[in-house]
Amino acid sequence: MTEPTYLSKSAFAARIGRAPSYITWLKNNNRLVLSPDGKLVDVQASEALIRDTADPSKAAVADRHQQDRIQRDVYSQLSTQTEPTSTAAPPQVLTGDGKLPDFQKARALREHNMAKLAEIELGKAQGALVSKEAVETGAYNAGRLLRDQLFGPLPQLSHDLAAMTDPWLIEKHLTATFRRTLEEAERLSSADLEHAMTTD
Repeated sequence: MTEPTYLSKSAFAARIGRAPSYITWLKNNNRLVLSPDGKLVDVQASEALIRDTADPSKAAVADRHQQDRIQRDVYSQLSTQTEPTSTAAPPQVLTGDGKLPDFQKARALREHNMAKLAEIELGKAQGALVSKEAVETGAYNAGRLLRDQLFGPLPQLSHDLAAMTDPWLIEKHLTATFRRTLEEAERLSSADLEHAMTTD
């Protein structure tokens, strides 16, 4: 028996053992090739496209449907009547090199990316990773705080130093002032950085 080139959507649905609504779904998902006038299904091209874009995890289901079709001898019962409400075929979605997308590669890439995202989330939960924005904000605030802490005591420091003449006392006073200022800046910047990283 000669294989038909074109079938109506309902006849194609019967050929592949699916409901007409599935044919509509195939058409809406660019997995159906229609004739130039958009009224009939290109049988060979559509079957090849459905095969090439099929989910590999559903191979067992597809095999079962194929066996059912063979048992029913679908090919001898097909009708080639056209449907009056058909529309033109939607454009096929192609990759940059003009080929149809590879389902297996796309799925593998998606699984890889999902695993990387899960790894990132695990790192965050364990405290090994923090938000880049939080670190940048904390570092900026720490630098600004250190600047303010160092310049803050200068007016009082200048008055204290103006009255001193002994270089050793001046050095001792400067060391004590800078040590106190830097310790205060360290305490405040650590608290500020911790707050920035824990506030998301």
